[in-house]
Amino acid sequence: MNAIASASAALRNGTASAVSLVESAIEQHARHGEAINAFITFTPDEALAAARACDADAGRGHWRGPLHGIPISIKDLIDVTGTPTTAGSRVLGTAPAGRDAAVVSRLLASGAISIGKTNLHESAFGPTRNPLDLERMAGGSSSGSAAAVASGIGLASVGSDTGGSIRIPAALCGLVGLKPAYGEVPVDGVVPLCASFDHVGPIAGSVDDVEVMWRVMSGASGTAAAARDLRGLRLGVPGGYFFDLLEDAVREAWDAAIERLTGAGVEVRPVSIPHAADTAAAYVPIVFYESWAWHQRYIEECPERYTPAVRTRLEMGRAVTPSDYARALETREMLRGEVETAMSEVDALALPTMPVTAPRLGTSEIRFGERSEPVRSVMLRLTQLFDITGHPAITLPIATAGPLPAGFQLAGHRAQTAALLALARPIEEALR
Repeated sequence: MNAIASASAALRNGTASAVSLVESAIEQHARHGEAINAFITFTPDEALAAARACDADAGRGHWRGPLHGIPISIKDLIDVTGTPTTAGSRVLGTAPAGRDAAVVSRLLASGAISIGKTNLHESAFGPTRNPLDLERMAGGSSSGSAAAVASGIGLASVGSDTGGSIRIPAALCGLVGLKPAYGEVPVDGVVPLCASFDHVGPIAGSVDDVEVMWRVMSGASGTAAAARDLRGLRLGVPGGYFFDLLEDAVREAWDAAIERLTGAGVEVRPVSIPHAADTAAAYVPIVFYESWAWHQRYIEECPERYTPAVRTRLEMGRAVTPSDYARALETREMLRGEVETAMSEVDALALPTMPVTAPRLGTSEIRFGERSEPVRSVMLRLTQLFDITGHPAITLPIATAGPLPAGFQLAGHRAQTAALLALARPIEEALR
């Protein structure tokens, strides 16, 4: 469902107001907010004031932009004037941000209305629960952003993705999540995890909705490109590592999706990324090294404010030497080249977003036959490569035989997010 387009049309024809859209979000928060724990800071009064201002402007014939009157939420590691930026932690304190992050400035200038700051790992504010099953994870780390949209608390949300943190929760909650190409959306005013991999992007209910969000967030000029025709579209599917560990429900959903696409005329080709299994070998040292550099002073000044698991993981960065970091950067370049080669004769790569559907809260290990893997490694397994290489990637929901959805991931050519969205739209339609 293209919720933003529908709401925008209703605003313009007078069958809805910005106030009514915000009131709907507030009502959904009253119904579901406590159960899912999607927000760290919910700001209904400020949102209603902003909505009244949007309606007054509309009454004078002034439309601020493509998101005029649209209620959205912001992941709480992104600065919003007047609210604390916690990054999901007790470390940064409660002082309100003095200015908006650049991406927030763009969204608000386009008429979007912030309804609050969403929950995330580091989990100091408790876990977010999946609206589809409250006993299951909403995914990390943009968990609150996905859970808010899936619960109808706003029409879209802004998340961040360093290893999959937009695509993972979007997939687990049955939504569309876009990690734009690296560097397209500004990250100033965003608490970093790893500057080499940090991306900011949207989560929403459809490709059209994430596209209008992305165009505002990135400052992209023009309008959406025409949707690609499925017939003749070429998708490259990397094998091996990407399909070694899949839950049966995900594998069956994936096979059904590919069958549907090939039946619609999509050409599916096998491609190779020879060193895909080295993804973690590049990712982990770079993330540990860069995150330790940022967090070191806080860990030394106030270690007790971190949850023990997060502090332990951050402190692993102490052991990463500059030569370890340099080797990991070399591996990143190799992987980037292999992804480019794999894409050389296809329009996009296609692979599952997650090896599993939403795990139960508290799960630490996931079994695949006789093999057991840490849940964190499993959840990052299929997404983190494209944070390393910087290629744009999007997840689309696909149904499984059970009650929980799976994700169908597409990765596009470098710096070509618009082209990726143009082919994602007809694929989304075919997979419904």
